[in-house]
Amino acid sequence: MKNFKNLFVAAIMILALNVSAQKWTEGKDLSYLKGEKELLLKFTYDNMTAGRKKSEAEYVKEKTEEYNKKEAGKGDKWAKDWVENRAGIYEPKFEELFNKESGNIACDRNKTSAKYTLIVHTVRMEPGWNIGISKMPASCDFEVMIVETANPSVVKSKGMMYNIPGSQYGGFDFEVAVRIKECYAKAGKDLGKKLGKAAKSK
Repeated sequence: MKNFKNLFVAAIMILALNVSAQKWTEGKDLSYLKGEKELLLKFTYDNMTAGRKKSEAEYVKEKTEEYNKKEAGKGDKWAKDWVENRAGIYEPKFEELFNKESGNIACDRNKTSAKYTLIVHTVRMEPGWNIGISKMPASCDFEVMIVETANPSVVKSKGMMYNIPGSQYGGFDFEVAVRIKECYAKAGKDLGKKLGKAAKSK
């Protein structure tokens, strides 16, 4: 009965996660990007929630203690990886898929000469799970902004990407990092298509 309940809950949440959306709240007209070839790329994680709307600090504390009880030091390693995977795995994956899909404009975390900066702020990170008999994809919400690099207070466009799912075909996404990486891959792919189209010169 318990396994059935887990599978039922997972199925409902998977259906919900499939309803992802991209919505621009400011600067919907992206024509200012026409002819631009590059963007400086930045990532932020301030005030992010994690794991069913817990604050990130609460979530990390809970998981660190849980894993350390199972094996000394395992929780501390998990907490270290939780932070380091951002720059080491998630951000490069976003950048890779964005550039693969955009075609006309490339983003780069080191391109400080770019006229505009794309800021990707992770608002929510749900790691999901995969325990073989039960699985739920990861999902993330992102706030995205395009600002002037020389004057970041000038916001050209602003929007949200909701319920971006992260799962790997074949069911081998047992590690948290593998699932979350796919959230960043899909976000990069979707945003790359959008901004690449806007940057295309006639």
